[in-house]
Amino acid sequence: MALLTPFAGPALAEGFLLELPIDCDLGQTCYIQQYVDHDPSETAQDYRCSGLSYDGHKGTDFALPHLAMMKRGVPVLAAAPGVVVGLRDGMADQVYSQANAKEVKGRECGNGVVLRHADGWETQYCHLKRGSLAIAKGDRVAVGTPLGEVGMSGRAAFPHLHLSVRKDGNQIDPFVPNGETSCATAPSHTLWRDPPPYRAGGLLLSGFTDQVPDYSQVKAGTASSELSRKSENVVAFSFGFGFRKGDILDISITGPNGLRLSKRHSFDKAKAQAFRAIGQKRRRTPWPSGDYAGRAALIRDGAVIDSQTWTTTIQD
Repeated sequence: MALLTPFAGPALAEGFLLELPIDCDLGQTCYIQQYVDHDPSETAQDYRCSGLSYDGHKGTDFALPHLAMMKRGVPVLAAAPGVVVGLRDGMADQVYSQANAKEVKGRECGNGVVLRHADGWETQYCHLKRGSLAIAKGDRVAVGTPLGEVGMSGRAAFPHLHLSVRKDGNQIDPFVPNGETSCATAPSHTLWRDPPPYRAGGLLLSGFTDQVPDYSQVKAGTASSELSRKSENVVAFSFGFGFRKGDILDISITGPNGLRLSKRHSFDKAKAQAFRAIGQKRRRTPWPSGDYAGRAALIRDGAVIDSQTWTTTIQD
């Protein structure tokens, strides 16, 4: 169960409205990792006065839970009808680092597309997968037209689509186009035809494996593995986003013969993404056959804001 805050109706901003720019089930197979930064200082704050942003961030990041989804292909869609006025392809999909910073400098958007719309509106789509662009400069596109696929090109640390919205060259947050943020209430006007709900952090991927996985395996979506009676360990892990200082990630395992394991992991600082794990080493005897269940709960201010459950069976 995720903590979702619905918006009021869309803004009638000169008839300019946006559809979802990614072909996924928002909140299930994709999520919003970061919003536009509204804090003019060196810290960051999203439009709901929370920390789902970073200093100077100028768009909305629609992210995939792991690299395996990116490799399968997730289409990026035109959020509004318009004309292709700019595009770039050919940049590699890779994690941005100091090692590749020079080749990315000046091209932080990576492979991308710019659409011009009526009345001075523009949308820009960044970090697309190399070789996936499906349009050409000068093309007229309808809302929902595939532009390419979600990738990790440019200055990107995870697979996502960065969407920027501009009006007469000025950056606009589609969630609060008038720029008036509020901590207490959802905005009454947005640029979205069907406004995406605000999800204040959550869990993305959980599972069982026989070793504590590397973070790279978790982010690639390859951490889970089958368990057997001779597995060295039984480990449960959970991966999420938007962790705040003081959050607790409670992970538990139950299994045959009264197996009960649990641990509450506390966060002493905010984390854009993180994973935690618990487990038990096998003793001399094999693991008992039967059903093993895992559960992860993200707890904030004493309330569960998201949870996941999963099971596996160890055969005789």
